[in-house]
Amino acid sequence: MGEGIATSAGMAEAFNDLALPAEKAARYATVAEEIASVLDGEPNLTARMATVASMLANSFDYYFWTGFYVVDPAKGDELVVGPYQGTLGCLRIAFGRGVCGTAAATRQTQVVEDVHAFPGHIACDSRSASEIVVPVIDADGELIAVLDVDSERPAAFDGVDREWLERILAATFGRRA
Repeated sequence: MGEGIATSAGMAEAFNDLALPAEKAARYATVAEEIASVLDGEPNLTARMATVASMLANSFDYYFWTGFYVVDPAKGDELVVGPYQGTLGCLRIAFGRGVCGTAAATRQTQVVEDVHAFPGHIACDSRSASEIVVPVIDADGELIAVLDVDSERPAAFDGVDREWLERILAATFGRRA
């Protein structure tokens, strides 16, 4: 194995064994630091998205589905499922449709306490009760994806989730690796 492969595997193993703080903001801070460490020097967008989805999904017990919907370059106004952790996701979502499409169209984070009350909600999995969707903006200011996190718990997401997810995504995708 190459040195880089061994190092990455070692980092992943270290993260998997890491005892995370119980308090939410402290947990996010620790996970953000670990994500930055694991991805240091990795330029591949798919690898970056897969790592973020995995590390977030495995760090918070109220996360039910965690993943990215990527802007389809062939269409421009449609999202296509990208790297994720969880049950089968929707394959495509038009801008403006549902929570993900709204986040993409407005470039604004959407925090939804009750997905069943959200106009035009797309139920990819009926067990989802609440959701947060954060736009992913690259270094050139272009929307490249949205991060979608669902929970089986109603009102699972708050301002702490919003702040830290926005920070993690800006640090991970908003500057060149």
